[in-house]
Amino acid sequence: MHVEFQHFLILAAINVVLHALLWKVFGYSRDTINNAIFLKFQGNYLATYLLALFADWLQGPYLYRLYSHYGFLESQITVLYICGFATTVLFATVTPALVDRVGRKKLCLTFTVLYSVACLMKISRSYGVLIVARIFGGVATSLLFTAFESWYAYEHIEVHDFPPEWIKATFDKATLWNGVLATAAGLVAHLFADTFRLGPVAPFLLAVPVLAGVGVNVAIRWPENYGKRRRRFAATCFEGLRAIATNQCILVLGVIQALFESVMYIFVFLWTPVLTPSMRPLSRARWYPIPLGIIFSTFMLCIVLGSNVFRILQLKKVPAQYPLVVALSLGVVSVFMTATNRYYLPSLHAFYIFEVACGLYFPAMSFLRSRVVPESQRSEVINWFRVPVNIIACVLLMYLHEIDEGNGAEKLYQISTGLLGAALLCSLWLAVIVRKYDKGYDPARTEDTT
Repeated sequence: MHVEFQHFLILAAINVVLHALLWKVFGYSRDTINNAIFLKFQGNYLATYLLALFADWLQGPYLYRLYSHYGFLESQITVLYICGFATTVLFATVTPALVDRVGRKKLCLTFTVLYSVACLMKISRSYGVLIVARIFGGVATSLLFTAFESWYAYEHIEVHDFPPEWIKATFDKATLWNGVLATAAGLVAHLFADTFRLGPVAPFLLAVPVLAGVGVNVAIRWPENYGKRRRRFAATCFEGLRAIATNQCILVLGVIQALFESVMYIFVFLWTPVLTPSMRPLSRARWYPIPLGIIFSTFMLCIVLGSNVFRILQLKKVPAQYPLVVALSLGVVSVFMTATNRYYLPSLHAFYIFEVACGLYFPAMSFLRSRVVPESQRSEVINWFRVPVNIIACVLLMYLHEIDEGNGAEKLYQISTGLLGAALLCSLWLAVIVRKYDKGYDPARTEDTT
């Protein structure tokens, strides 16, 4: 049995035990809602949205290997990734306004078409075609994480008049099943790409019928809806910027997000080449290629592990800023481990630690944003947060494009260690601010409080 599959089984068992602890020992349970009309509406949304997420996850494990399989150099692959990140920068700030004006259903259908075309274009070995595919993919990803949730929130409140607190029950279910589907997607991708030996393009082609199913369900079963607010784009942007500039908590959260998530994007780019010197020995007599799909699934289990630990800490009444500090500390350790060694297993273990850090980081950040960012400005603020994330990631990848390919990854991880160290210091500062906030301090004041 491959050591990667052993890791997968061990982490799966740990997560099962933690889930049992959450349900049996700590008494963790999600809202139990017995309204039949709501459950039917919720099921329709989740079936469609989770299929869309599954199609997205299928493409994760083999993207870098596909480009490498086509014979492109690391510098050329870097440009392809930069195109995706740059598209997200340009499109992220306009997506909410676009969704409100054009219509959520139309843009959900646009997502399925753009992503399907992007997947089909992966068949081509033309560099120009692959760049266009990355641009289409970047636009589609922005729509995936905006249009679907906006459609659901409007239908939930404005059409069906369900209680607003029930929205959380739906998003909790989506989060739970998203982790399961991400894990399953890695295994399915491995099955088609490696076990059946259909090559790294197979998961992308497999995503097309899944996306077609999403499109059919949206077209037939989802009504159109639009945003109620039709404000000017400039006004919407400046509201978000004003909230960030005048509130210390929001500003520090944005800095932490920019630093951590830009490093996460670098991880997304580098984990495949770092772990793949093309082949590695299984024993003295046998060799096998790195099972990227299984490793990807194990990464997802690490994220679920971190999320489960966060839930346990929540139930123990631990403030969210402290798991955030732990997450960033784990991130520093993992990236430093990767920067200071060139061996396969230590690097793999370091990546596992980083994914656990992600599992702690995302729910902690989500909780803190819900506390300090006003609901009326949350979407604008979150979209502004994404801009520096992608800019930093693009700058770092351009740096990788310019330096020697022999030690480029090592240098990039050294820079990432510094970025995460700065994020860790910011998280300690945030913990102090939040503690003052809990005692009645107003973080929207701009004067010095030290």
